[in-house]
Amino acid sequence: MRIIQLTEETRKDLLSTLLKRSPNQYTAYEDTVAEIVEHVRARKDEALFAYTQQFDHIALTKDTVRVTREEMDAAYREVDPKLIDVIRKALVNIRAYHEKQKRYSWFDSEENGILLGQKISPLSRVGVYVPGGKAVYPSSVLMNVLPAKVAGVKQIIMTTPCRDGKVSPNTLVAAREAGVDMIFKVGGAQAIAAMAHGTESIPKVDKIVGPGNIFVALAKKAVYGFVGIDSIAGPSEITVLADETANARYVAADLLSQAEHDELASAILVTTSEKLARDVSREINEFLKTLSRADIISKSLDQYGYILLVDSLAEGIETVDQIAPEHLEIVTSNPFDTMTRVHNAGAMFLGQYSSEPLGDYFAGPNHILPTNGTARFFSPLGVDDFVKKSSVIYYSEEALRNVHEDIEAFARAEELTAHANSVAVRFEGA
Repeated sequence: MRIIQLTEETRKDLLSTLLKRSPNQYTAYEDTVAEIVEHVRARKDEALFAYTQQFDHIALTKDTVRVTREEMDAAYREVDPKLIDVIRKALVNIRAYHEKQKRYSWFDSEENGILLGQKISPLSRVGVYVPGGKAVYPSSVLMNVLPAKVAGVKQIIMTTPCRDGKVSPNTLVAAREAGVDMIFKVGGAQAIAAMAHGTESIPKVDKIVGPGNIFVALAKKAVYGFVGIDSIAGPSEITVLADETANARYVAADLLSQAEHDELASAILVTTSEKLARDVSREINEFLKTLSRADIISKSLDQYGYILLVDSLAEGIETVDQIAPEHLEIVTSNPFDTMTRVHNAGAMFLGQYSSEPLGDYFAGPNHILPTNGTARFFSPLGVDDFVKKSSVIYYSEEALRNVHEDIEAFARAEELTAHANSVAVRFEGA
């Protein structure tokens, strides 16, 4: 893994390289995705099934597109009971974490006849996209569904590609445990279009969440406005900020845990220690001799893997904030203090034993995180993504009488005389 002494020039080059991984850079696919979305919007099931046949080589009908109760029951017979137990343990942790995010309606009543407030309402129907191509992620089912359940969403539907007409049993078990209401055997841009616009088989949703490949990401971008979306997710990424106290073997293992996702994944070590840099690079080479996805990891590291040497921890923190990574591990002598000085990261993992996969599977915080530098302004998926807020205003006659001239003056200043009249008419002749 390449070791680079960080300078202002290398920092600019690094950020430019990482941004090339953003879905916003793949404009060559946008016309194709737009065509798929429009065809599904116009022709509904007919187009949905045709694209599923074309891309996934699966012949579906209205009678076979939805996962049946029998298929769900069969999944439980196929999945290792120990994995089911782990899913249930993780589910408890994830639900408990998100319960703490719940918001509640509030109302302030004043003695002068004024009541102001905010009403919190859950979304009515949410669509969850679950990948099923290169890999299967039952953990993502839990992370997408449980915040919605905690928020009080009335109906959750899920779409996921199938292989040979069958959805992964692990995915089905996770979906039932989490409380999904309906599951459909479709994936890709056509699945996003179906949830956004509705078909004869798949109901239209209010919001679509969940990661996917470039076609899924661009389809979510295309349907935004017809429905809400969580974000346009890019490839996975990890940055480790470490000093001389870090364990090189642990750091190397954690970097590789994200590099194995796909060839576009990014793994970066930012360190003040030249010795740690060399040791981590050596450990990575040793791990690559035994890991099952070594080919994918090697391509990822060749393109987007870096060990960056910085002169001080302060410079390292500045670099991390500019990268704004999806996952940030802080392995310094005082990670809690370091954490307080970092502003931009999707999720922070503190200390030697808070390995990134802990967050992926089990601890409780959500692993659907902002990527490609969007942690500067986006947050992890959470309960807030599944509710909407309505402001509430009540003024009595007397309360409005006390301020109506101020409101009318403001409206006239904007040359909106109908606005002014709407208030004034209530006090004609007064």
